Amino acid sequence: MTNVLVIGAGGRAHAIAAALKRSGATIYAVMKHRNPGIARLAEDVVIGNHDDPEFVTGLKWVRDGIIDFAFISPEAPLINGMVDALEAHGVPSVGPKKNAAIVEGSKEFTRELMHRHGIPGGVEYHTFTDPERLEEFLMDYDKQFVVKPIGVTGGKGVWVMGDHFSTKEEGIEYAKRVLENRIGGEAKVLIEEKLVGEEFTLQVFTDGREVRPMPLVQDFKRAYEGDKGPNTGGMGSYSAADHLLPFVSEDERAEALDILQKIIDALHSEGREYRGVLYGQFMLTPAGSKVVELNCRFGDPEAMNVLSILDSNLVHVADGIINRELPEVRFKNLATVVKYVVPEGYGTAPVKNAEITVNEEAIRNEGALLYYASVNEENGKIYTTTSRSLAVVGLGARIEDAERIAERALGHIQGRVFSRHDIAKREVIEEKVKRMKRLKTSP
Repeated sequence: MTNVLVIGAGGRAHAIAAALKRSGATIYAVMKHRNPGIARLAEDVVIGNHDDPEFVTGLKWVRDGIIDFAFISPEAPLINGMVDALEAHGVPSVGPKKNAAIVEGSKEFTRELMHRHGIPGGVEYHTFTDPERLEEFLMDYDKQFVVKPIGVTGGKGVWVMGDHFSTKEEGIEYAKRVLENRIGGEAKVLIEEKLVGEEFTLQVFTDGREVRPMPLVQDFKRAYEGDKGPNTGGMGSYSAADHLLPFVSEDERAEALDILQKIIDALHSEGREYRGVLYGQFMLTPAGSKVVELNCRFGDPEAMNVLSILDSNLVHVADGIINRELPEVRFKNLATVVKYVVPEGYGTAPVKNAEITVNEEAIRNEGALLYYASVNEENGKIYTTTSRSLAVVGLGARIEDAERIAERALGHIQGRVFSRHDIAKREVIEEKVKRMKRLKTSP
């Protein structure tokens, strides 16, 4: 039996723990709040600051040497050097060390890495620390642009012209706010050209040299239906049975995979061996696949799409990552649809400590999977926090089958919560396909 320390408390961590459990692992979990799904899978649980390497390496399980390896779910502990700390205590880990996790910790680093090594998929970008120089540059800039804090903002700090602001002046105002308030942890801001196309996610397992692709996923960031409202960590996502997407060809997927391989190679050449999961967020444009951002871990909700159909043993995959002998990785040929349930007001002023009732048996009977995320469990009852509460996953031969199953499963969850019911609807996906065709054929 393999003892695995799972670090994290969200829906992504629940999906990781469930896949490890199916693969024969004994789970030990450290999490900021009591995720009931993870707690039920675990041999033992500690509630505490799972982002803090000192706290985690001080756990009895680590001190007593009973952990065979750790699997780290969120980005913060990775960026903080969790892998370095655990390995110093004799615990190998799935996840990059601090000097490689910088691909998510600094958007500037990632852009410069790609530029230094001539990696395709880059975009025009400019970095500023001085508000006056920033304003001068943007007043003369004749393209639509995106404002990005340099550091991590949980998927909520990036503002896109035409989506989050309408005028150049509004963009300048937000960019100055990023500098003044050190949004993302640094008084620095990235201005990038706006990409036009459809976003998709390609995640890979990597042992520092080889990469193994996962099914493509598309997520929905905006809080409200019709892609309206504030950016969120992700309201849901879908994948197709052929592991592509309806608007992405095999050649376009191969192009994105080649970019990620080149990034792994570039990091290795600079003494930053990257082992774990690398998440590539891409924009498919008429000029090919462009890198929107990189993340140093699974996506959330995208982890739930791919891990729900993982046909390989995740313990064996993890061993291959750790020992630099990555095996082939297989996924079932099923479509998946994830729909998150979030507190009322999520994205602006979410309702906290509201009870949610979940009929788990009815959800199972619909053929759906259930992953708990940011909830608290007290006396057998489930309560909201200020973040996403839980997610249902429909699996099916076609996207529309999976979507119907996920939608029916939502009916068995009650409380002061809401979901985006338009995620992966046939008409929504058909419009995305038409849009890409228009973009590719327009002069």
